[in-house]
Amino acid sequence: MAPEVTEHLTELRTMAKRLRGIGVTGIAAFLIIAATAALFTPAAALLILLWAWVSRTPLRSLGLYRPRSWLVAIGAGITLGIAEKLIMKALIMPLLGAAPTNPHFSYLAGNPRAALSFAVYAIAGAGFAEELVFRGYLLERLEKLLGTLAWKQTISIVASTLIFASLHYQQGLAGIENAAILGFVAALIYVRFGRNLWLLVAMHATFDLSALYLIYFRLESSVAHLIFP
Repeated sequence: MAPEVTEHLTELRTMAKRLRGIGVTGIAAFLIIAATAALFTPAAALLILLWAWVSRTPLRSLGLYRPRSWLVAIGAGITLGIAEKLIMKALIMPLLGAAPTNPHFSYLAGNPRAALSFAVYAIAGAGFAEELVFRGYLLERLEKLLGTLAWKQTISIVASTLIFASLHYQQGLAGIENAAILGFVAALIYVRFGRNLWLLVAMHATFDLSALYLIYFRLESSVAHLIFP
């Protein structure tokens, strides 16, 4: 192999190691991705995939690997997503004093064009992109920084939850509370049950699609009063 080629390969390996690490290069990459996530999460997800390729980080480290059974993973995700939405809407959010209807998404009620756009984003943007950013990538980075002991994993889960919830500030206090609870549950499932992102993708997308269904057909208030009239 020519010396120039060997030198180039060495430089690539060095850059990949720096990007995977928690030094200046790794932190700079993280900050760029974090800033992008605050503006437009799907763009941050693309940057993460690019980072994984350049840094030679296995996609499995981000939770992107084939589950033992696609049917079980997706089926479990859909079931959990529906259950989460019903529990949050009928029990948890009323206990937290949230309004029975979400004013931030009222424009979706009976609006097929807006509902279609929301549904597409729920699957690709919220389902895939947000889970890749806030569970797959963020937890990988936090554990790289803090370690993987049980109590350190707990700190990583809480930190990722707070970051995820804070980016829902535009939805008001109820939106932040909702995101905090869902983010914590998703991170806990991810860490404790195999670190497979596809289950969370299905769960997150289904949760948002269930929310869309309730809003579109004006069923929010009815569900919100199922337990507390």
